[in-house]
Amino acid sequence: MVRIERLETFVIGDGPGIDPDKGGVEPLACLRVQTDAGITGLSEVFRVPPGVVQATVGDRNTHFGRLLIGQTLTHPERLWQHVWDSLIHTNRRGWEIIILGALDVALWDIYGQMLGQPVWQLLGGVQRGPFQTHAETCTQRVTPYCTIVSDVWGGEAMFTQQTRRVADLLELGYRAFKIEPMMSTPADVVELARRTRKLLGPEPTLMVDVGYLFNDVPTVARICRELEALDIYFFETPFPVDSPVPYARLAELTSIPLAMGEHGVTRWEFLDMLERGRVSVMQPYMTTCGGLTEAKRIVDLAVTRGALVCPGNWSTQILGTASVHLAAYSPVTPFIEFAAAEVFESPLRRELQEHGLPIVNGEIAFPQTPGIGYQLPADLIDRYRMG
Repeated sequence: MVRIERLETFVIGDGPGIDPDKGGVEPLACLRVQTDAGITGLSEVFRVPPGVVQATVGDRNTHFGRLLIGQTLTHPERLWQHVWDSLIHTNRRGWEIIILGALDVALWDIYGQMLGQPVWQLLGGVQRGPFQTHAETCTQRVTPYCTIVSDVWGGEAMFTQQTRRVADLLELGYRAFKIEPMMSTPADVVELARRTRKLLGPEPTLMVDVGYLFNDVPTVARICRELEALDIYFFETPFPVDSPVPYARLAELTSIPLAMGEHGVTRWEFLDMLERGRVSVMQPYMTTCGGLTEAKRIVDLAVTRGALVCPGNWSTQILGTASVHLAAYSPVTPFIEFAAAEVFESPLRRELQEHGLPIVNGEIAFPQTPGIGYQLPADLIDRYRMG
């Protein structure tokens, strides 16, 4: 039997010299779960203040340490349920679930190494159909879509910067792109999409994300009417996500699929998006939603409701590698989000991508190594350690 012996937290980042809008990795807590058999699992904890992770993930005196240290790893889902049940009187929709999600990914990493299999095989094996994405992809690869951000917003400067980044990545062989005309006027949203589609031509996939920019349905409905002619694969987070009702109203007025879920925690929030919000593209982050255990349940909910699951990831390829494992299992995941380091200024993002799964002809092959399969070198941690 393999037992959990130690929980370790460390923080890495680019430092204050690189703007996040230029791809800079803000202080990012990572964690390791170590076992008495010498097997270690790795994950990152996106969008939780590192100090919170450091205070709650550690020895037996910490919040998660007392729940997990000494536990036998019979199956990750058992430990997920053990922790979940222990949180019934605390915060079951915030940072606790995100940290549980990161621990869950690390436990799946260990479990795969214990059994000598990649995690996607243990989730259930390839369930993908041959017509999900580009014909040659079939069932052995997933297509990343590149998220394009600016360090300037609105107007000509934004158009130029984002389309230039798209052109550079298209030249490198990427085949799907998501532009982000945030903090922009309705006219600028449409104009950036028009210019990008003209640049791409008809084949590459194009998504649009406006980052919770609007509040009223009529304005967004007018934008969508113009975007419909540009073959937009999905339109992401036009409204704040506190209520799914505006999404449901917009879904009645446009043929463009609506997407949300980057900060969604637990299957219950995604069920609300699906049923009350009529959102048809779910975007769980593999740690934020509650881990691979919970992400698998979100896929199962989406399948029975005719929705897609395109995992989000405006973070690093530590998280991105876990997304590939879910995509291998999921029959409704033609794309995963990818923050391509080639067009950003972050040296840390670039190095983390180099240690991740390779991209060949714009696709990522399902990993064959046991566990999650991401190796984080000790010297990289030392060079980018913060605090």
